[in-house]
Amino acid sequence: MTTTTSARITAPAITTPSITGALFETDAYKLGHRELYPEGTTGILSNYTNRGSRIEGVTKVVHFGLQAFLQSYCTEAFAPFFAADEDEAVAEYEAVLESILGPNHIGSEHIRALHRVGYLPLVFRAVPEGTRVPLRVPSFTIENTRPEFFWLVNYIETVLSAAVWHPSTTATIADHYRGILDQAADTTGVDRAAVNWQLHDFSYRGMSGTASAAASGAGHLLSFTGSDSLATIDWVNRYYPSSAGTENGLVLGSVPATEHSVMCAGISESSELETFERILDKHPSGIVSVVSDTFDFFQVLNGILPVLKNRIMERDGKLVIRPDSGDPADIICGTASRPGLADAVAVPDGGARTMEGDPEYFGAVQLLWNVFGGTVNAKGYKVLDRHIGLIYGDSITIDRARDIWTRLEALGFASENVVFGVGSYSYQYVTRDTFSSAVKATWAMIDGVGHNLLKDPATDNGTKKSATGRLAVTRGDDGELVLIEKATPEQEAASLLQPVWADGAFTTRQSFADVRAVLGNLA
Repeated sequence: MTTTTSARITAPAITTPSITGALFETDAYKLGHRELYPEGTTGILSNYTNRGSRIEGVTKVVHFGLQAFLQSYCTEAFAPFFAADEDEAVAEYEAVLESILGPNHIGSEHIRALHRVGYLPLVFRAVPEGTRVPLRVPSFTIENTRPEFFWLVNYIETVLSAAVWHPSTTATIADHYRGILDQAADTTGVDRAAVNWQLHDFSYRGMSGTASAAASGAGHLLSFTGSDSLATIDWVNRYYPSSAGTENGLVLGSVPATEHSVMCAGISESSELETFERILDKHPSGIVSVVSDTFDFFQVLNGILPVLKNRIMERDGKLVIRPDSGDPADIICGTASRPGLADAVAVPDGGARTMEGDPEYFGAVQLLWNVFGGTVNAKGYKVLDRHIGLIYGDSITIDRARDIWTRLEALGFASENVVFGVGSYSYQYVTRDTFSSAVKATWAMIDGVGHNLLKDPATDNGTKKSATGRLAVTRGDDGELVLIEKATPEQEAASLLQPVWADGAFTTRQSFADVRAVLGNLA
């Protein structure tokens, strides 16, 4: 018998900034920008704008995530810096700066001055979160409130952009899904309240970490109530807490559900039928979801569920069947629903296809209807019996969702017969360029004179052209948000861009319920 001994290896000490950490949440090249601005600069105004869209049909972006950034970064992340001894904080800043750049030619008096202020001397003006903001109209602006801290406005651009673009992008994609599902519900006679639960967030495991999953998950929950991303609850309660008269209520909801490990472990002890029976024993009432394609999905539909029909129908609740492999539209609606396929596929001897002989031809919804039946709603569309349901939780995209609802409608089924789970493809397979989200300066005060700033690269197609001057946002005659460039003081005062945070404190806050109400999707 051979034994091995392991020596304990001590990792080298890693020194990280603890007091000044927030000051280094930026691009290294920004550290010295203060002295590169023109002499006499005392003011900078920048804005956050979504300049374009890579998603067909999306021309407005939901403003969301700024309030979380203002609390998490502008307030909480800077708290250790402002609470620390001034000399200790400055010394740590200098040490980190020298480790990055070598000899410190940037200086640290501006950091010492910031410490003495005790807060970030900035003002953020924004439209209410939850607002659908047209492309090329700013969602918010940032400006310094003390002349010596003009450098701070774009110093925080990096962390600001990183914090806001993703929850805003997710909120916009969820809003787009919601529009598709609402249209399908209206067409097939479904109460829009049912749509609240028709898109379920399964994206947590595909995200770059818990922080991004939580923020993105909150964007999803502006339009839907179903989610398995539990980290979002704490994020919402921390950054968008309930307030008097605006209780957040249900932030997210889910149901007991199996996964493939449960089904595989069950099969190792007994048959798949007995696994279903055990699950029903454990959940005699309520909703329970069972992944059903670990082995043979259509055998579950045609072999197991008919055996369990009476037991399922006698439950005070719903058994939800979940496939998550194969082509979603074909699995749900059947290959027969593909345009033109029914005519192209020959039936031997001219006979009719049978459910048992070709289950994929019919699809899951029709097979469940054949076993459990259901009702026909006021618009003439079939709705599965309330004791049985279907969720598809893999490979769903906006185009596939639209295709599935269209095919269900053609088959005579209401849209509520299927719930979708969306994952990282919808919410993580995006970038800051999905909506060309950017922070750009548009105005500067230099030697007491205001200057309109404009970025307009000759080699660009126009996407990167910035707004210019002081900015205001108003509503046009059609009710849509409109940008006013080179705004007058009177136009700024009447602007929808109103202060939400100034000099270290919120001037207004929204609960999560407030943001949901502004967007107006939840029925």
